[in-house]
Amino acid sequence: MTEGLQDKILGGWLGRIAGNMLGKPVERGDHWTRDRIDRYLRRADALPLTHYIPALDPLPGEFELRPEWPQCTRGNIHGSARDDDVDYAILGLDLLETYGFGFTTEQVGELWLLRLPYLQTFTAERAAYRNLANGVKPPLTATLDNPYQEWIGALIRADIHGWTSPGDPARAAALARRDAVLSHTGNGVYGAMWAAALVAAAFTAPHARAALDAAVEHIPPGSRLARTVRHTAALHEAGVGWADALAELDKDHGRLHWIHTVPNAALITAGLLYGAGDFTATIALTVRGGLDTDSSGATAGSVAGVLCGAAAIPPQWKDPLEDRVRSAVFGFDGVKITELASRTLRLVS
Repeated sequence: MTEGLQDKILGGWLGRIAGNMLGKPVERGDHWTRDRIDRYLRRADALPLTHYIPALDPLPGEFELRPEWPQCTRGNIHGSARDDDVDYAILGLDLLETYGFGFTTEQVGELWLLRLPYLQTFTAERAAYRNLANGVKPPLTATLDNPYQEWIGALIRADIHGWTSPGDPARAAALARRDAVLSHTGNGVYGAMWAAALVAAAFTAPHARAALDAAVEHIPPGSRLARTVRHTAALHEAGVGWADALAELDKDHGRLHWIHTVPNAALITAGLLYGAGDFTATIALTVRGGLDTDSSGATAGSVAGVLCGAAAIPPQWKDPLEDRVRSAVFGFDGVKITELASRTLRLVS
């Protein structure tokens, strides 16, 4: 049992990092629309997408890769590039090692101030960090001068609570909520609860649909997030193709920012369902969906990695990571991915 659990936890870490790295070069939803991503991939002869995104040289003027592209494109990856989508998983591990599962929201904030550089925070996390530094206490940290309360930041912090609650989505959702309310409200909090429950359910679910069905039970059923997840699943079940399903979902989310939790949760759900249990297809479809590509790719990769286990993740995703993570979290830069997985396993055992 421990060996199987270790493989799934390592699969979650590898999947999160690989999915993040896949989406990172094209992370900017206002520029990298779904159509532009596919036009780029066709120009690079990279469709179907079965490997990290290649860098075109010279880069055509209509495309603008992220500045970090030399560290996260095909053939250029030597260990993972630093990114907040991975930093928060590491910080969450440090949180549970430091304070245990009885941690408080106030302790989450204390650890941010101690371990995480301010300039490596963004949107809701930066607003909450600023509030913490000014002596504001939770839950006011989430609402004072914070227009990003329903964006994706809390969702990307949630995986550790799923990895340490294998087969127990209710526990994972409760832990993620305690973390999320430092910086988020409403669907921002529900997104964290849903993602944590989804990861936890993936340890025992026979397939992605079962994990998704279990996870949505742990957020308010009338919430916009729950309705979106159910709508996405219904489109898939009705036999609507991936592209047509996303076009239909766009009608519901057209006015939401590309970093908002709800439309990105739809892409994660679609990636998992239309990926049909294939790790590569899951992260490729999620990233090709656009919006916050590195964040949604990371979460879809984490769930897919837990479902299939580390041993079944194809080598083109694992090998370039070289078992090494760059991180802004104090004391963790250069840490081995296998060490992170082993430390996570110790919290469960």
